[in-house]
Amino acid sequence: MNVQHFLLRVDAISVWVGKASAWLIIGLMTLVCVEVFKRYIMNMPTAWIFDASNMFYGTLFMLAGAYALAQNAHVRGDFLYSSLRPRTQAALDLLLYILFFLPGVAALIYAGYDYAALSWRIGEHSTVTAEGPPIYYFKTVIPIAGALVMLQGLAEIARCVVCLRTGEWPSRLRDVEEIDVVAEQLAHSEYVDEEAREAAIERAQNIEKAARQRGMGGEAET
Repeated sequence: MNVQHFLLRVDAISVWVGKASAWLIIGLMTLVCVEVFKRYIMNMPTAWIFDASNMFYGTLFMLAGAYALAQNAHVRGDFLYSSLRPRTQAALDLLLYILFFLPGVAALIYAGYDYAALSWRIGEHSTVTAEGPPIYYFKTVIPIAGALVMLQGLAEIARCVVCLRTGEWPSRLRDVEEIDVVAEQLAHSEYVDEEAREAAIERAQNIEKAARQRGMGGEAET
């Protein structure tokens, strides 16, 4: 297995987990709508829905971490970074991954495992509300999410090493972005001619590229 194949494989895992966990939004929305209806229409609030909503959101947030890293979507102050050469970007990234990312995520996995194991041993339930639901399932997500972020982080470190050797960022797996949705909507609009549509898409792409300029390399389609 060559390095590029390994990178795309790891990207694919992170993207799949991110897309799968995105379905939790449906469950979260359903819980909130049900609770709003019961609380304000029927005057029958449900205590456990608050805990369940927190667990749905927390699970989504944690499992999406590796996906965001794979898509290079984490927030960063890159107004100077984007003007650097790829090798300089890679050297800076590699330094920060070694100094902060690896120790931090390793600590998250270690502490999260103990946190989840204790929760399972005592059969922990939420104490936020009366007769709260079990939360050991939820706490198990912590070390799992940490492991996924660590795996993607190792792939990012490998990308840095490749860039330092070649001077170019290796490609990463590309997912659908907001600009693709905009282009699709404009393509089906009856009120925008072809020239205006292409100009609008080009401007949006330039804005997106300038806002997220970083060592993306080429992009492989999902």
